[in-house]
Amino acid sequence: MVWGAAIVGVVLLLSGASRRPAGNAVEWMTVEQAADKLQQEKRPVLIDLYTSWCGWCREMDRKTYSSKKVAAYLAEKFYTVKVDAETRAVISWQGRTYGYSPQYRSNEFALYLTHGRLEFPTTIIITPGDAPQAIPGFMEPGELEPVLKYFGEGAYKTQGFDEYMKSFKKTW
Repeated sequence: MVWGAAIVGVVLLLSGASRRPAGNAVEWMTVEQAADKLQQEKRPVLIDLYTSWCGWCREMDRKTYSSKKVAAYLAEKFYTVKVDAETRAVISWQGRTYGYSPQYRSNEFALYLTHGRLEFPTTIIITPGDAPQAIPGFMEPGELEPVLKYFGEGAYKTQGFDEYMKSFKKTW
């Protein structure tokens, strides 16, 4: 019986199941699910662009996306998508299909989202009708808060981010 439990543990470890943080509060959807939801209600899309080998990506899952305040705000204001930049799966977005690029060792969708500048993790914000905004690097919940609220509250429509930050008050 002990050997059976050990084998199950090794299988889970190798499958990557152990990389999912306990209590990860953000409910992630696929790109296709987000596209369907956008047909029903327009709201910004947040894409967490990661790779399986990226330690800072796992840290962002553990520290930032598991924060209850971050998760609650994302659930209210965004459609949240998690995309492995190295996936070989075909991804469809806004009438275009993206596949794996052996030359870049990543999916063409990741290249599109980052404008060809692959860094991990990268937080992508796509507001309805606009091009993707790529924000590379790890962010703590307090660092992500102004970014989320800038797009989530619609301030991006009327002012630049620097101007927005002059009057922004952190609450997380």
